[in-house]
Amino acid sequence: MKIPIVFALATLGFSFASAAPAVDDAGWITLFDGKSLDGWHVSTKTGHSGASGHKTGGKWEIVDGAITGSQDIPGNGGIIITDEKFGDFEVKLEMKNDFGPDSGLFLRSTEDGKAWQAMIDYHADGNLMGIYGEGLGGQPHVRNYNFTDKVTEIVDTPTGNPPVALPVLPDAWSHFWRADQWNELRARITSNPPHITTWINGVKIMEWKEKEVRHPDTGGIALQVHGGGNFTQQFVRYKNIKVKPLARTTTAAASTEADPSASASASVAVTSTTAPAAVDATASAPVTPASIPAVVAVESR
Repeated sequence: MKIPIVFALATLGFSFASAAPAVDDAGWITLFDGKSLDGWHVSTKTGHSGASGHKTGGKWEIVDGAITGSQDIPGNGGIIITDEKFGDFEVKLEMKNDFGPDSGLFLRSTEDGKAWQAMIDYHADGNLMGIYGEGLGGQPHVRNYNFTDKVTEIVDTPTGNPPVALPVLPDAWSHFWRADQWNELRARITSNPPHITTWINGVKIMEWKEKEVRHPDTGGIALQVHGGGNFTQQFVRYKNIKVKPLARTTTAAASTEADPSASASASVAVTSTTAPAAVDATASAPVTPASIPAVVAVESR
């Protein structure tokens, strides 16, 4: 449904220059309609667009209802970023990237790609949904696992003293992450200094509380194709991209409001040893691969 929310969103740090967007009953605003790139533009100002002399920002198009990105010439990437700026919000999307290209979900991004990044380093030695200060001195850089050279295998190798323990044990990863299918990624950012939380398929992966103001209160939401190498024939794919505005708060409630795993313990793990059940992010006992139903990962459609 469509409702007149321009003024309400403006009070939450949103700046909509055009007509009010559609909002569902849960407050999620559609950022990508699957048909056009209205509301998005490609920035050539990041360091990832150097191979073209900052004339192009990679190749971005719509293929089968998904934003699809790749390098346009060997080594040349960039970002596609929302026209509007956002303050405190959650963003969710579905991804089905090739295993190889380096990507990222940028929160409060500038045109030159400075942002708090929810990592989408979908390649060997990479990870999904770690948190990284893109263009911010590489700080923070926290992750709790790395891929091996296979998308179906991870190793429990933390980087940067992550405050969240790995919730998906390595032997369960191939059951939890549906390779070559659509999976859901989600991130939330509130306050400044920011409090950032990320999820994969509804399970909290990482959380970070920055201690000082190092970046503006608002910015765009961006998707990245990394520069370097030759990834003109491998692609990143995103669809069902939605954002939910959150009211700025300085209370402890900010850490649990609208959190799909608000009471999750750092010891919660997806393992291969417990009985079949729906994945419960609030459980204190491990969860098995058999307990990961189709609803946890977004099925191919």
